[in-house]
Amino acid sequence: MNAVPIQVAIVSAEKQIFSGSAEMVVVTGELGELGVMHGHSPLVTRLKPGQIRIVKPDYADTEEMYYISGGILEVQPETVTILADTVVRADDLDEAKAIEIRENALRKMKQRKTEFNIAHATSELAEAAAQLQTIQRLRKQAKK
Repeated sequence: MNAVPIQVAIVSAEKQIFSGSAEMVVVTGELGELGVMHGHSPLVTRLKPGQIRIVKPDYADTEEMYYISGGILEVQPETVTILADTVVRADDLDEAKAIEIRENALRKMKQRKTEFNIAHATSELAEAAAQLQTIQRLRKQAKK
């Protein structure tokens, strides 16, 4: 690509997870995937549970991938800051645990005891689905 790099910082409640340059950052916003490169218009938006993909400069075929449970994206022309509730490197995701959470959430939704339970189960289901999608994308990237 040889694009001008953009500075990226990913910060969770506990610590800074990533700090460095990237050719492009792709996140899951409220309205879908959003790609950000150097010179992007300023923007602040909420992020849904999903992936963060960081395309490294001079390595357009390689991406660092993270899962976030939600957060805030701030874009300035030369910097991207992601403030996340929870961040996990894609390599560290536990597929069996994500499947278990998904199954429990589906079971809770079928029980329909209270609106709170349904909302909580829906949130758990979205997070589990996002984790599983991140794992699948990581596997596809590894096959390249």
